[in-house]
Amino acid sequence: MELILKSNNEQSIAKIIALAKSLNVIVEKKDSHTTHASKDDIKKRILNFKATSVSSFGDAKDWQMEERNNRKLPFD
Repeated sequence: MELILKSNNEQSIAKIIALAKSLNVIVEKKDSHTTHASKDDIKKRILNFKATSVSSFGDAKDWQMEERNNRKLPFD
């Protein structure tokens, strides 16, 4: 089981870590402010995304044309 606790109060975190150690619980610390990218960085990565290989789903246009090929449209 994994439990994530977040707090800006260093004393509270220290008490929780001490309790966890006394109960033989493994504690892993990750700094949230250094591991997460900012919203602007994420937005730039999404907008500048370039695929490195062909999609495993194929061409969406070809699939759509093939799927609708046998259907008669209501506005003929």
